[in-house]
Amino acid sequence: MPHLSIQYSGQLDQSYDMQALCDQLGKVMTETGIFPRAGVRVRAFPARYETVADRHPENAFVAMQAYVGAGRTLEDKQRAGNQIYAVAESFFADRLAGGHFLLSFEIFENDPALSWKRNTILPRLKAEAGAQTGFD
Repeated sequence: MPHLSIQYSGQLDQSYDMQALCDQLGKVMTETGIFPRAGVRVRAFPARYETVADRHPENAFVAMQAYVGAGRTLEDKQRAGNQIYAVAESFFADRLAGGHFLLSFEIFENDPALSWKRNTILPRLKAEAGAQTGFD
């Protein structure tokens, strides 16, 4: 954890490099200091079908949801959320300056009793880094 999923209007593919957005968001998630690099996943999915607000053809949206493991303080999650959201705001600054764009971000905390996972990337990164800290 964390996993960041991005749903967005498919028309944005014409004017934005969504892979670059994923890369930038993944980088800032790691830089917050509260998420392990080995657990960060960012993925983006264009909406094949959508209706946005008044159905104006220029309307578009980006909806981001992060799922994080339990154990972080509210303050840490808010600080990280502000940093992550700021990257998205900067990336879409031109769209946010107009009247046809919706940008949202929410953080959800997983209940450890209802979360199953197995990560083989973490041991590999630890071995490659000589068991340096920062990958836990």
